Amino acid sequence: MSAPEPELGPAPEPAAPAAPAKAKRRRKRPDGRRTAWLFKFDQNYGCRYVAGADEAGRGCLAGPLVAAGVLLDYEKLGPSERKMLAGLDDSKKKTLEEREALYPAVIACAERIVVTARCAQGIDARGLHVTNLQALADCLSRVSIPGAKCLSDGFRLGSRCAVPHEAVVGGDARSAAIAAASVVAKVTRDRYMERAAEAYPGWDFNVNVGYSTPEHREAIMANGISELHRRSFASIAYSQLSLG
Repeated sequence: MSAPEPELGPAPEPAAPAAPAKAKRRRKRPDGRRTAWLFKFDQNYGCRYVAGADEAGRGCLAGPLVAAGVLLDYEKLGPSERKMLAGLDDSKKKTLEEREALYPAVIACAERIVVTARCAQGIDARGLHVTNLQALADCLSRVSIPGAKCLSDGFRLGSRCAVPHEAVVGGDARSAAIAAASVVAKVTRDRYMERAAEAYPGWDFNVNVGYSTPEHREAIMANGISELHRRSFASIAYSQLSLG
């Protein structure tokens, strides 16, 4: 004789469907819209060509100061080129991966590009501010063509610049030409510092790219300074070293 089947209670009522999750509000505008503002800033000057100059590495303890100049031709900068440059902005706001992605886009879309570097010994000899202005002036003078509107990030370059120009405060976040120059300068310098880490082990230049991080200062205290370090910089990491 088979065992009686167990009695089953009443079937549970189906659960109410979960309320749809609220879509998260976007806090930042899409990259394409942000970059469009930078293009518009340049085009408001009413010039076909706009040149921008910016630098990377001004505040570093080690490594060169690298400046770049980029010339954009707005008659050639069509929808496909603008799409390639979507996300273009101040290089400091971008991640390493984003800068590396933008770099070839700038190379492909720019009419002209100029890069110059000033070594640590030159910075020590001439002073940081003078070196920075000379590097920016050199790039802007070389990348410009007749009729171009020339812009420098933050600083007026005076008579050391061979072309008329305008200083734009915060220009790497306002002008597409300056932002493009900031990307070129930053990527160029970071790549150099990555290679320098192999020649100068012990300071982790591939990680700090010469900036004054706690780990970099600790490395200086342990190992002293290299040929890439700027002796003229006042740093707590130098306080116990004889730099004669």
